Amino acid sequence: MNLPNQLTVLRLILTMVFVGVTASNASWAFSIGLPLFIAASITDWMDGAIARKRNLVTTFGKLMDPLADKILMCATFVVLTAHHLIPAWVVILILSREFLVTGLRLVASSQGAILAADSLGKLKTILQIATAIYLLLFLATKEELLRAIGPVFSIKWLSLAYLGNALIYAALFVTAISGWRYLSSNRHLLKDA
Repeated sequence: MNLPNQLTVLRLILTMVFVGVTASNASWAFSIGLPLFIAASITDWMDGAIARKRNLVTTFGKLMDPLADKILMCATFVVLTAHHLIPAWVVILILSREFLVTGLRLVASSQGAILAADSLGKLKTILQIATAIYLLLFLATKEELLRAIGPVFSIKWLSLAYLGNALIYAALFVTAISGWRYLSSNRHLLKDA
């Protein structure tokens, strides 16, 4: 297994650890969960960059890299919903898009085609990661280690009501548009399915 694919597998492992840590009732859960999420997100950038630079692009990577991304983001959004920071309906729409695109990738794969992420899909990922980091940082500031940063969230334009909601709904909007574009540009795959 080449290095980019190892990083993809590492992202899946970090996601499981992230979920386990943030599901615990430990007083440091989000102070540890935040860097775990950031590390997993960095592997997302690294695996693709290394694969392209060293010409290590594989079928496994084309299929598993986007799947690992989706698992990370979906798990994170479910955790944030459990803490009442993202409305459940928003997460359901995001999850629906992710499952639809994954299903389309499977259909494409069965027809011998590999569908790579496009630029709008990459913007979607960036917005989702930024939203998750912001909200995880908010939760981490409720814990002892990062409590000193907490007052930043009382600044009106940095608050959950302003920046938090702007990030959530921007991520939702771009997620929905990218999903629609992905489905519409690949609808030919569904004609024979």
